Amino acid sequence: MTYTKPEYFTLKTHPDFNEKWVQNLIASDPSILGLGDLVLRDKERIQPRAGRLDLLLQDIESKRRYEIEIQLGSTDETHIIRTIEYWDIERKRYPQYEHCAVLIAEDITSRFLNVISLFNGTIPLIAIQMRAARVSTHTTLIFTTVMDELSRGLVEEDEDAASAPTDRNYWEKRGSKLTLQICDELLSMAREIDPTLEQKYNKFYVGLSKNGQAFNFIIMRPRKSTVTLEIKLPKTEHYDQQIESAGIDTLNFDSTFGYYRLSLNKDGLSKHRSFIGTLLKQAYEIRSS
Repeated sequence: MTYTKPEYFTLKTHPDFNEKWVQNLIASDPSILGLGDLVLRDKERIQPRAGRLDLLLQDIESKRRYEIEIQLGSTDETHIIRTIEYWDIERKRYPQYEHCAVLIAEDITSRFLNVISLFNGTIPLIAIQMRAARVSTHTTLIFTTVMDELSRGLVEEDEDAASAPTDRNYWEKRGSKLTLQICDELLSMAREIDPTLEQKYNKFYVGLSKNGQAFNFIIMRPRKSTVTLEIKLPKTEHYDQQIESAGIDTLNFDSTFGYYRLSLNKDGLSKHRSFIGTLLKQAYEIRSS
């Protein structure tokens, strides 16, 4: 393979490229943003008394929408306000969906990044820096997430939830003895990574604890014949392909809390034990870092 050094340039000052070109490029292939498996819902969407939203994208497997604003050059106050305003309009018009504001600009300065981060505790907001580069005769765009949506902790891990623990009998009634045995096996696999881990029964799931504190790099939800195993890993194409290739039954990715969700019965766990063990180890390492 021959290495070719890219030549970076600014779209705003280039005579052949404009915001419409970027908009059309993303609309034709939303995956270039690195936000998951998204499809175009609308382009130049008219906002009542507020202009037009550049792009509206939606996750193909969930009711999650992304309100996207694009700006060539450096971001500024009006761009931030417009991004949040369009997000607010859309979430009020269509409350049946989850909504996330996405700001894309060629240059997001540290000053504006600090301002944006102030909103991120209450507004789902992602900031993406876009760089244009020329490699030989080809032009490409590189999208880098410089501020991701704030990862929200599980409600059951807060102080209020800690006062309402449950026990094994509770989950045997909600699930079954068979699915509790699957949870026991998953705990055993987790203990191969860290022998100090303990099973913790909560009202909404069966989790893990370490030294008396919640340590939920995985959580388990026993049902009558299956267990929904949720593994806290970042959603990437790498993990998507691995899980799909393994042939495990999956549910929608939990984008709010960041969990891959696998549906396992006793045979499925036995068949995929080695692969699931690998995922558990990777999730444990991320949780421990």
